[in-house]
Amino acid sequence: MSIPGQRFILRILLPFLLLGSIEAQAEQIRVAVASNFTHAAKALAKDFEAHSGHQVQLIFGSTGKHYAQIKNGAPFDLFLAADKRRPELLESEGQAIGNRITYAIGQLVLWSPKADYVDNVGKVLDGDTFKRLAIANPRLAPYGKAAQQVLQSRQLWRPLLRSMVRGENIAQAYQYVKSGNTQLGFVAYSQLQNPGQAIEGSYWRVPAELHDPIEQQAVLLKDGAGAQAFFSYLSSEPAKTLIRSHGYRTL
Repeated sequence: MSIPGQRFILRILLPFLLLGSIEAQAEQIRVAVASNFTHAAKALAKDFEAHSGHQVQLIFGSTGKHYAQIKNGAPFDLFLAADKRRPELLESEGQAIGNRITYAIGQLVLWSPKADYVDNVGKVLDGDTFKRLAIANPRLAPYGKAAQQVLQSRQLWRPLLRSMVRGENIAQAYQYVKSGNTQLGFVAYSQLQNPGQAIEGSYWRVPAELHDPIEQQAVLLKDGAGAQAFFSYLSSEPAKTLIRSHGYRTL
C-alpha cells in the first residue's frame, strides 16, 4: 500500500484508537458511603463521571456496617464515613492508603413533616404531643450517637427510651418520620436540604455544642487511578460547593 493510502487509513482509524485508549484507562470504582450522604454522593458521582470518564458505583449503608464489611474484605475502593473514628481505625490498622480527609461536617436536626410541630429550640421533646421518636442506632451511626448526646444533655435519654424507634442508619430513621410511623425524629439536615427546594414541615437545627462534631472523613482503600482521582476530587472546590449545597459544612 502506498504511503498516502496508509496516511488516509490512519486518519480514519486514529479517533477510534484514541477512544479505545481512553476507555481502557477508565475504571469503575466502588465507594462505600454513609447513608446520610446519599443525595450529595449521587451529585458528586455524576459530576465526577462527566469530567473524568471513570464510573462510580455507590454502596450506601451505616458507617458501622461498612467498617465491619471492610474488615471482612469487602471490595471497596473508597470509604466515605459519617464519622472520623472508623477511617482513623482503618488507617491505624494498615488498611488505608495515604491520609484520610474530612470531606463534610454534618448537621443534626429534630424534624417533623408537620408544619409548626417542632419549635426552634426543641421544647417539643419535653412535652407529651408525640408517642414515637426516631433516631439512628447510636452504636452504628454517628448521627444516632449525636442524638443520644443531645438527649442526655437535656436529661431526656432515659425518660424517652420507651418512645424511641431506632433505625439501623440515619436513612432508616428519616423514613420512619417521613412515613408517619413516628411523629418526629433526629435526622441529618442534608436529608431535608435539597438544592432549590423548600424544607418540608418543621425542624430544630441542633446547636453543635450539644454533641460531638459530626466530622465525616473519607479514606482511600485501593491504589487505583480511578479511586485516587475520586479521592482527590472530594477536596476540590467544585466538590465542596456541591457538598455545601446539600446541607453540610466543609473545611
